[in-house]
Amino acid sequence: MEGSPPIDFRGELNEEQLAAVTAPRGPALVLAGAGSGKTRTLTYRVAWLLGQGARPWDILLLTFTNKAAREMLERVEHLTGVPRGQFWGGTFHGIGLRILRRHAEAAGRRPDLTVLDAKEADQLMTEVIQRRDAAFIKDKTNPKAPVILDAVSHARNTLRPLAEVAEERLSWMRGGAEKVLGFAADYAEAKAERNVCDFDDLLELWLRILERDPAALEHYRRRFAHILVDEFQDTNRLQARILDLLASEHQIMAVGDDAQCIYTWRGADWENVVGFPDRHPGTAIHRIETNYRSTPQILAFANEILRHRPTRPGFERELRAVRPDGPAPTVWRVSDTGQQAKLVGRRIALLHQSGTPLRDIHVLYRAHFQSVELQMELNALGIPFVITSGHKFFDLAHVKDLLAHLRVVQNPADTVAWNRLLCLLPKVGPVSAAKILAAAQAAAAATGRHVARCLRDPAVAAKVGAAAKDDFTDLALTLEDVLEGTEAARGAPPQPAAPPSEGDLFQPRAGGGQRVARTPAESVRLAIEGWYGAHLRTLFPDWREREDDLQGLVGFASRFEDLGDMVAQVALLNGETSDKSPEPEEDTLRLTTIHQSKGLEFPVVMVIGVAEGLLPLQRAVDDGDIEEERRLFYVACTRAMDQLHLFCPRFSTMGEGYRPLGPSPFLEEMDPSVYEVADYSSRRL
Repeated sequence: MEGSPPIDFRGELNEEQLAAVTAPRGPALVLAGAGSGKTRTLTYRVAWLLGQGARPWDILLLTFTNKAAREMLERVEHLTGVPRGQFWGGTFHGIGLRILRRHAEAAGRRPDLTVLDAKEADQLMTEVIQRRDAAFIKDKTNPKAPVILDAVSHARNTLRPLAEVAEERLSWMRGGAEKVLGFAADYAEAKAERNVCDFDDLLELWLRILERDPAALEHYRRRFAHILVDEFQDTNRLQARILDLLASEHQIMAVGDDAQCIYTWRGADWENVVGFPDRHPGTAIHRIETNYRSTPQILAFANEILRHRPTRPGFERELRAVRPDGPAPTVWRVSDTGQQAKLVGRRIALLHQSGTPLRDIHVLYRAHFQSVELQMELNALGIPFVITSGHKFFDLAHVKDLLAHLRVVQNPADTVAWNRLLCLLPKVGPVSAAKILAAAQAAAAATGRHVARCLRDPAVAAKVGAAAKDDFTDLALTLEDVLEGTEAARGAPPQPAAPPSEGDLFQPRAGGGQRVARTPAESVRLAIEGWYGAHLRTLFPDWREREDDLQGLVGFASRFEDLGDMVAQVALLNGETSDKSPEPEEDTLRLTTIHQSKGLEFPVVMVIGVAEGLLPLQRAVDDGDIEEERRLFYVACTRAMDQLHLFCPRFSTMGEGYRPLGPSPFLEEMDPSVYEVADYSSRRL
């Protein structure tokens, strides 16, 4: 800090922050509440240590994203004048790679190792599976490499036995846990042979170095006289084990908020925070509870959420406000999710008309599918918006895949949709897809049948490679079912039946027997329950979340009586919106999931779907994750600076029929004095 002006720590920090920043060397846990200046505290802690004689390279500063690491080091450099390159600072994985290159031999690698990206790791695992059990790949009911790798990754990061995780997540696959163990062993061996690492190796091999190389462990214990960890509540067991080994003299300060631990599905462990004092005897706990973000009314609401969570002695929390009073949070009771969308749209329009920029308003929801009706309403009102947590609903890959089923049924000449659909099949690329489609179109022209009914003709099936035949047959059957129900709904006469392929066990059903007319919603559900639903589970680790999105598509389809009208409306919606991210100064509404909003703040926050089954999400409740859902609710509400609006529908129109929704237990248990109620449930909008 030589040459830099002296820092007035007492003048620039509040008492809570100052106590943490100037804490003596030793184990310290800083419980930093939402909006309390956590990053400021960490930055000034580095400056304080330098002022006390620490050298930049004595300090290890760990965080979770490259962006967070870069911003932290930039602030430190600006505050102290010490070039950021002199610090050991970065993400856990970045520091792990740095150490791994220096001690590669102890980890079973050479220093010239390379790191696989996710796609390359998938390719290597696929190669390993093919070599170990070619029949496994051919069985279309088995999971693909990304799903297996996800289970292996979870076991590694949580330090749980792989057999246990595999049984928990992949019990439905042929061979079960035993197969996964074999694939994982061969995968690890293949990486070692090729001198490569995947992302998880950067942590796992770092731990191996510390456990197997006493000299390396002693070197880094002495080297890092001060270890600072940001977002400690997001650490997994593997990361916590690394930290515990490095901080043998308990020279560690962990900064985080157990009330904002919302990534346990990714391996984050809430116990790392509450168990920190047990692992580091003599821990000093510092609470930073002065909140600079929100009004007293919003903080009273947030504190009421925390009051109902189970906690341990010493980990109680209460945020305190410094800002002036504002309006109380408003709970808007609405009849259903359709009325919710209309009311949210109306409130946004009124706020904007009264002078609130759209960019200052943020709509949060638990899962993507919950925003479908709102996106439609915003389009109808002409309110520009962007999804900051990913694509708009109808641009999600799995939604477009499902819609491709409906598009080819509606319009057999839609070659774009056909190509997308056929390229989903194993080892079918654009060239193969074009050959299959050309054969089906030729058969359709010759017989007068719909292209979908020609897929199983012998001449068409002959164009399908062996690896795709089973999937292709299932896809063809699904399309025939959807087509038959759509034609029956329109009163179209039965079409000629397709001739059976040689050895075909499935006799053509079109043209014979009683046909069942299907609504667009029923057609969507049929497509979900057909080939694509099984395909989804084998291909994506997060297949359950994607399935929820597809169920949201059922609700959208229920608005229509004709499939053609539905498909046309999707095209219009996509044409009216853009996926281009807005510039910071652009006046555009933001929509995002609660998970993606963490760490951010917005003047006006609207949380939709505050009802049982939506928040908390039913799937999470079934899995026993109710406390994580409570923490998500807390995170959502503490994003708000000036206004907080919560919308509570009594019924869902996001699926077939009218499904009742109970009140969110998180609201039911709260003291009603901390919010106001606006009941629109019996009004028409």
